[in-house]
Amino acid sequence: MNKAFEGQSAVILGASSGFGEAAALELAKAGLDIVGIHLDRKSTLPNAERIIKEIEKHGRKALFFNVNAADEAKQNEIADELEKNGVRVKVLIHSLAFGTLKPLVAQNSHDEGLTKAQLEMTLDVMANSLVYWTQALVKRKLLGKGGRVFAMTSEGGTHVIPSYGAVSAAKAALESYVRQLAFELAPREITVNAIRAGVTDTPALRKIPGSDELVKNSQSRNPHGRLTTPEDVAKAIVAFCLPDTSWMTGNVIGVDGGECIVA
Repeated sequence: MNKAFEGQSAVILGASSGFGEAAALELAKAGLDIVGIHLDRKSTLPNAERIIKEIEKHGRKALFFNVNAADEAKQNEIADELEKNGVRVKVLIHSLAFGTLKPLVAQNSHDEGLTKAQLEMTLDVMANSLVYWTQALVKRKLLGKGGRVFAMTSEGGTHVIPSYGAVSAAKAALESYVRQLAFELAPREITVNAIRAGVTDTPALRKIPGSDELVKNSQSRNPHGRLTTPEDVAKAIVAFCLPDTSWMTGNVIGVDGGECIVA
């Protein structure tokens, strides 16, 4: 266990799959207790229960909430409970991947295109919620000096991918929020960075139309000849949580094996 993490916790939004799951396990291994926010139906709940057991095997506490992380009332309820229990938050990770994947403009007369509700929901879940959770934790002084905030972004924040328009906008907004939060939280000695992972085989990726082609293209252009894994990203996050990285803030950090340097 790293002594820098002793007695502290990581709050992970989207903790039951993909990057959130991998980060929860790696941070627990490093010595952090895990507060996991996830949204699972009965069919996928066993995976969340498995993650909790894995965290506990590392001798860490696991406090998981199966709720909508973008629900304001739930955000405040959980933050209040953490405050009541004296939880000290070292890390906040925003890894929510729930948005509408369809063209912005109707492609035929039978399709209405992206609706206002779908666009606003995507932006609220995948971008705005970073601000709200940060506000909730800082307001209650749960997240303070030495804290780390990470938001998961993607190459889609700056590149066009078919049917990715709403999510692309959310990623661009997320990166903007990271810069602004980094500026505002610097006096509190809290760093805020976005992690731009390479294409990774996660449940969220498989929901993107044409994901097979994305995987094939990424494998061919990545200098390492393989996809990024959630574990690659999780291990980098653990490293960025160490005290020696306190001067790194406001960045979009590529963790992709060099994928983005190849056209």
